[in-house]
Amino acid sequence: MTDKNFRFWHFNREVSLSVLIQLVFLASLIVGSWINLQRQLDFLQKDVSMLLQCQKNFEQKLQSLSTDNIAYEYRLRAIEKTIADSDISKKHPDYK
Repeated sequence: MTDKNFRFWHFNREVSLSVLIQLVFLASLIVGSWINLQRQLDFLQKDVSMLLQCQKNFEQKLQSLSTDNIAYEYRLRAIEKTIADSDISKKHPDYK
């Protein structure tokens, strides 16, 4: 062999049936994996949407509870003030 043969690559253009089958199998694996990933992304999107909706509902309920809490706090202060005023007026009849 000469030095010339070692410098160049030779490509064998023969394609066997096994190579074709391997290429088709590889392509089908790639397509199947892509479809599976798309389906999982769809499920994830639905889960995230449901989570966001639940969070909105929770925030609304929390806001309602906060509003009720403030209202009850004012009522409780008014009752405490009424009781305190009635106690003072009972102890000191001249106090108004």
